[in-house]
Amino acid sequence: MKCRKLQAKVFMNNTTSTPKNISFLREAFATEQECLVPKLKSSRRITHVGDRGEVNEQHFIDFLRKYLPNRYTVEKAIVLDSDGNVSQSIDVVVFDRQYTPTLLDNDKHRYVPAEAVYAVFECKPKIDKGYIEYAAEKAASVRKLKRTSVDIYTASGKIAAKQHFDIVAGILAIEVDWKDGFGESFREIHEKLPKESTIDCGFAATGASFDTFAGPGAYTFGPPENALAHFAFRLLSKLQSLATVPAVDWMAYANQLANKPATQGDSHV
Repeated sequence: MKCRKLQAKVFMNNTTSTPKNISFLREAFATEQECLVPKLKSSRRITHVGDRGEVNEQHFIDFLRKYLPNRYTVEKAIVLDSDGNVSQSIDVVVFDRQYTPTLLDNDKHRYVPAEAVYAVFECKPKIDKGYIEYAAEKAASVRKLKRTSVDIYTASGKIAAKQHFDIVAGILAIEVDWKDGFGESFREIHEKLPKESTIDCGFAATGASFDTFAGPGAYTFGPPENALAHFAFRLLSKLQSLATVPAVDWMAYANQLANKPATQGDSHV
């Protein structure tokens, strides 16, 4: 109720806003961030750690669903490949479902083909050394999976198989544990992560965000009062740059089920 009143106040105070009134944009998104924090902190009343984690995972899933277009599906999932290898359970997977279905779904588990994955995130109460390294391990369990890619045939002709992009990995939390935020202590730990385990971005609801989308070691930090929107829009820009996921070589999956090796006619990268 309090958040709805805050949001209504922002819009009422800016009924005469014009495109030149940038303060409206900043204030509106700052209110969104202000409303997310109590939702996440309220889970601390839940005594069971697993249940508490699931509640916050859902809050972050809802947050990403709100900011990302419908072409991106956002779910908790396990990622698998055509050889039958699986990742660890991932809190948040951003993936394509228009061209790539999920597999073996039930009420609690969803399996996403590795080829469909754009990004993976871990949701934690705070960002610190231990949780960054844990998120990095989860990211590596996805990135090491095999991804196929095949040519696409259209009315205009054949489109060559797409090369694989680097899957984005991030961490989402309530707060940052270091006193200097994403300062020297954070960078020292972050820069030591192996390439397969790299964490590309992070967001803390209390007002901090970072990403290295511009390149390794090229840190960009969001403004504390608008870390949420800054993080969301930069993530969206990064996902746009990846374009569409590669076309899956479904024959590779079929051959595994039939216990057949890939044949010369089965093309994949």
